[in-house]
Amino acid sequence: MFRTLLIALAVGAALTGQLAAQSSPVVTLKVGDQAPDFTLKASDGKTYSLADYRGKKMVVVAWFPKAFTRGCTLECKSLAANGDQLRKYDIAYFMASVDVVEDNTKFAESEKADFPLLSDADKSVATRYGVLAQRGLANRWTFYIDKSGRIAYIDRAVNPETSAEDILFRLGQLKVATVN
Repeated sequence: MFRTLLIALAVGAALTGQLAAQSSPVVTLKVGDQAPDFTLKASDGKTYSLADYRGKKMVVVAWFPKAFTRGCTLECKSLAANGDQLRKYDIAYFMASVDVVEDNTKFAESEKADFPLLSDADKSVATRYGVLAQRGLANRWTFYIDKSGRIAYIDRAVNPETSAEDILFRLGQLKVATVN
């Protein structure tokens, strides 16, 4: 009897998950698409909006799955260690996750991040960017959004250990202006 109940609950949960997946259409953004706007709280206590950078500078958003996990720690350390090189470009750059802002704040402090970590706790922005994985975390993808608000490049094969170096390489390829 107990085993039958467990099987029934498992089947019900699987069907509910399938229905939820069907009701949330999967977004697949591509180069040239208008980047979905966002307004998100960050680890530095400020709120950032993509619209604030339109016409001013490129925005790089490095989505990551979860604060305090191995790969995400490596990626955060890579960006923090190379901040001086990244700031040579006319960009605004962020890491972003579906963690609550308090977790991202603690994570940024622990890794000495000298850039903001954006928090999308309700997962609405991650959903619009198509980065939300089935397990409810963000995929490790980096979006390069040009001054006009269009997607210039999407890296869906991010290596957390070399994330900053890879971003620097891509900024060069995209011929992003440097600052004096």
